[in-house]
Amino acid sequence: MPAPSPSALHLRAVLLLVLANAFWALSFPLIKAIAFTHQLVLPGSGTWFVTACTLAPRFLLATAILAVWQRRALRQLTRSEVRQAAGLALFASAGMLFQNDGLQFTAASTSAFLTQLYAILIPLWVALRTRRLPPAAVWTACALVLAGVAVLGRFDWRTVRLGRGEWETLVGSVFFTGQILWLDRPEFAGNRPLPVTFVMFALEAAGFAGLTVAAAPRLAALPLLLTSLPWLGLTLLLTLFCTVGAFTLMNAWQPRVTVTEAGLIYCLEPVFTAVVALFLPGWFSRWAGFDYANETLTGALLLGGGLITAANVLIQLRPPARA
Repeated sequence: MPAPSPSALHLRAVLLLVLANAFWALSFPLIKAIAFTHQLVLPGSGTWFVTACTLAPRFLLATAILAVWQRRALRQLTRSEVRQAAGLALFASAGMLFQNDGLQFTAASTSAFLTQLYAILIPLWVALRTRRLPPAAVWTACALVLAGVAVLGRFDWRTVRLGRGEWETLVGSVFFTGQILWLDRPEFAGNRPLPVTFVMFALEAAGFAGLTVAAAPRLAALPLLLTSLPWLGLTLLLTLFCTVGAFTLMNAWQPRVTVTEAGLIYCLEPVFTAVVALFLPGWFSRWAGFDYANETLTGALLLGGGLITAANVLIQLRPPARA
């Protein structure tokens, strides 16, 4: 059987990265639902403790899954794979830490859209690194993304201020920019994505477990979460789809597109989030017994999502060349 053509591989990469976006979209209402469930089980928990208890279990479980799945491949880990995984873990951990805490203070769809700041930061970085301005199509796509974020970001134009949730989300996006750029580094081109993902998960699990212990008001409270069936079920969904599924797809297929193109493809994530936030919160609320209202389909949501979708269509019609 002949090998797939470069164009066929590129199309497959784009489609699988879109699937990763769909998986990540689930994480926004899931994380908010887990936070609500946590407060039902352990009332009065601090926001950083809730954040740590949301992150640590998903990566501990994801590490265990990949340890079984990749047990043979892990025997030949290379120094380059460990180095790549360490960088990815550092950037992703910092990004998720701010993003997850910020989700407790803003809507799921708002957080998803504001995370797309990296669509602007990536071409700026590429322009600085190569000392060459990106083509007009890239700047047009970035402008469309920025306009979409402005529509959906709940900006207070009179005071030019954002709330805690919005600011933390933007800080997290800066770290996600580093993660996307680190994955694109040429010296890692020969690394195997699944072993890299395993080491990445293991490092994140260790870091978030340490944060959980440090943020816990009392360690005796931690086992109480394991008695909650909704908390366990929501955490399992977050692990399988938004952690194992999304990150393995990203690490395996992002290197097959340009880094600017990848940043804009990831802007589809809030579009998917806006859709699932219309019905998933109500489902989770009825199951777990908390009050988490569905978001509504507004003109601003349609306009912001339409602008970001248009940016992705444009960048696929005129993709930037790889440096």
